[in-house]
Amino acid sequence: MKHKLASWLLLGVAMSWGLAFVTMKDALGRQSVNSFLFYRFALAAIALIIIRPQIIKNINKDIVKRGGITGLFLAAGFIFQTYGLDMTGAAVTGFITGLYVVATPLFEQFFGGRKLGRTVWVSIGIATTGLGLLSLKGFSVGIGELLVLISALCYTGQIIALSKWSQGRDVWAMTFMQILVVAIVTGIAALIEGFQTPPDSGVWGVIIFTAIVCTVTAFIIQTWSQAILESTKAAVIMTMEVVFSALFAITLGGEILSTRTLIGGLLVVISMYTIVFHEGAKS
Repeated sequence: MKHKLASWLLLGVAMSWGLAFVTMKDALGRQSVNSFLFYRFALAAIALIIIRPQIIKNINKDIVKRGGITGLFLAAGFIFQTYGLDMTGAAVTGFITGLYVVATPLFEQFFGGRKLGRTVWVSIGIATTGLGLLSLKGFSVGIGELLVLISALCYTGQIIALSKWSQGRDVWAMTFMQILVVAIVTGIAALIEGFQTPPDSGVWGVIIFTAIVCTVTAFIIQTWSQAILESTKAAVIMTMEVVFSALFAITLGGEILSTRTLIGGLLVVISMYTIVFHEGAKS
């Protein structure tokens, strides 16, 4: 029962993140990346304390260490992804971000001693082809797409770290520490590049939505779920973010996807779901 509940809740998280790509795209045209992220994660941290004041008492050296490391992966992922989103489309950003599901088993082989089967290697090959179609501009690589790819690798680190460290630790404290680290890192970066306050109610609305729904609610669910689900299975469910981001980009964001982008995105999705069925068959 817990496994089913965790899976459905993670699907809801994926939907909210897919919608966030579209809503953030417009806001980033009016506020700098790190200033936006600072407000988003600072508000999320404050909301967590209001919702659960005793969270502070549950923070110990172990939570600071494990949650801090996981938060650094998360901070790097969000910074690279948001800069990339500012330079490219929401659908392309979603497709490339989704590559973390392919990178997760690959990283687990090199750093966790896991052996990859032929199916996973085929998936990696398909994903690489799709990535090439999405990001190559002639003989060069689009900077925005490259930044999003780096963010996907950072998210891979966060997913693996959460799966190893979430079990047996306070979900709220781990979530708060991750969010706090992102707020601190982006706050420092915002001060360096020139701090900007939200310019209008529209940007404030996006900040509140992404802070409460896509950050507080989403990361509590993710941290709790990954104490139950294996890292690759959690990553697989969250790949629906890719589908939702493309759907919302077309229906709400007015994006028109080229044939090349559609084929590249389709290959990425195929690679991810090849791993889905592969993992399902092993379970």
